Amino acid sequence: MIQPIDYFLVAWFVLVAISTIWVGVDQFRHNPEPAVMKWGFILVTLYLGPIGALLYVLADKEPRPGEHEEFTRPLWKQGIGSTIHCVAGDATGIIVAAVVVASLGLPMWLDLIIEYAAGFAFGLFVFQALFMKNMMGGSYWQNVRRSFLPEFISMNLMMAGMAPVMSLLMMGRDMRAMLPTELLFWAVMSFGIAVGFVLAYPVNVWMVKKGLKHGLMTVRPQPATHPQEHDAHAQHNPQPPEAHAGHDQAAGAASSPGSGHEAHQPSGAGAVTVPQLTVVGAFSAIALVVGMVAPANAVNMTLSAHDVGGLIMPPGMIMTRDTPAEAMRDMAAVDPRAATAAYDVDTRGDEVLEPARVEDGVRVFELTVSQIRWEILPGVTVDAYAYNGQIPGPRLQVTQGDRIRIDVTNELDESTTVHWHGLDVPNEMDGPAGITQDP
Repeated sequence: MIQPIDYFLVAWFVLVAISTIWVGVDQFRHNPEPAVMKWGFILVTLYLGPIGALLYVLADKEPRPGEHEEFTRPLWKQGIGSTIHCVAGDATGIIVAAVVVASLGLPMWLDLIIEYAAGFAFGLFVFQALFMKNMMGGSYWQNVRRSFLPEFISMNLMMAGMAPVMSLLMMGRDMRAMLPTELLFWAVMSFGIAVGFVLAYPVNVWMVKKGLKHGLMTVRPQPATHPQEHDAHAQHNPQPPEAHAGHDQAAGAASSPGSGHEAHQPSGAGAVTVPQLTVVGAFSAIALVVGMVAPANAVNMTLSAHDVGGLIMPPGMIMTRDTPAEAMRDMAAVDPRAATAAYDVDTRGDEVLEPARVEDGVRVFELTVSQIRWEILPGVTVDAYAYNGQIPGPRLQVTQGDRIRIDVTNELDESTTVHWHGLDVPNEMDGPAGITQDP
């Protein structure tokens, strides 16, 4: 809890946990839809917190028993369901890739490319083609081919929103956001997913209307039938006999007769034309490129979490696309968590330091260089470098002719030296770093 935003983040993630648990329990106890959709809303709520719970209540939660089909029929709700598919699958791949890439210390530009590839692969090959195989019908690879273009369009727009958010915020003033061990990392990922959701939603509405993507669905227990009747029904209805809203199908493909899919297609659904697909696909690709490349005008995309992760820059610090990692580390504010002690406003420095011991007539003094937190005025606290926790440092009182030795221990996160004003000491111990003495 070293920045004001940390208190907000703790409260936010508590709400995320509560929202996710509630949506999960309510989905599996009360909501009549396929398991893949239940997990989709759970994952999205895990990523978006109360926003995910709000989407669930407004668009998908059955208000009263038997009303789910009618409640989810409006196209805008079907579009939310379609976007949920995208976010649940793609964002999961993106987040996993982001954690791995940050741990490996790869540069940000490569991070974005790997995240896109992982998100697209997980969304297409796992969440769409595999998890929804029973509902889409056909073989696994048939579903991959059907889902490829809709997934490509949706993923492009989602990443077009996520990429600039992640780049600009993770490499902004508080670069703790680059480390998966920090709450700020997960907050930035969550915000990026929210922006990606908003950007992908309109095109998902269009794809549901055109029959390119599935939306929200309903699954209800079927009444028991006589075995012979069941066999006869199966011959005429090869699809599962559930009622689905917003069936996923390739352009020009039709639902099997009697399957119940067409009855719950949003009004106005029609075949999509090749020019429409071409233009929408091209637009999504352009948006993706802009979202991935544009941040390079503001931040140095060649840096990684190993280079600058965890740095907190002072207020007003200006960073450019050419600012090197070494300059950022030199200019960065101290890490408040590195403070070894805290002192109130009544604390004073310049206290007399007694020798730690005497060895063969040599008086031995011990100086420890560390970072402290010091209240310099009532209500005004700063982080500072100090000797023995004091500013000014302790006073060493000696008499001319004394033999002394001063041992210095460095507890800072960076190198240091001690320069002895007014003392005649060996040149190699005089303290000017890089001139007479190595730090």
